[in-house]
Amino acid sequence: MTSSSRSPRRAARALAGWPHNRWATAAAGATVTALLVGLPTDVVPNPLFSRSVPVQWWNYPTLAVTALLAGIVLATYVRTPDAAGTPAAGRLGSVGGVLSFFAVGCPVCNKLVLLLLGTSGALSYWAPLQPLVAVASIGLLAEAALRRLATADACPTPTAARASAA
Repeated sequence: MTSSSRSPRRAARALAGWPHNRWATAAAGATVTALLVGLPTDVVPNPLFSRSVPVQWWNYPTLAVTALLAGIVLATYVRTPDAAGTPAAGRLGSVGGVLSFFAVGCPVCNKLVLLLLGTSGALSYWAPLQPLVAVASIGLLAEAALRRLATADACPTPTAARASAA
């Protein structure tokens, strides 16, 4: 991985040049992510889901940062007429999003964790690991966003390459 594919300056320039439709997609993606992660985990209170263990203080900022980064990553897939290229897709954002779901979820409401560790194991072992899972998920989402943004102009589309060769 070259340093230019992870350049925060290039990523910031790419964000600064985004048209309104990309920002609208980022906002919509962030809202949908907040609901998809927050409703079933009951971080966003609702009548459909409940938790056995109260929401922790760090669940709220984790959900907010996850939603923000997921919205940005999603918006990088929106094509614009003047875009020079589309960076290659990766799995970091998807893995980060799934990890955030496990990070903010109730430790004893997660059937997989409950099956593997039992109730006492979920509270004794899984619950203390959840903040670390949250940091990992945010790190993966941030890396995905940085890579997508920093390489947005790295490879021209076939149409742009033909136009410059002519």
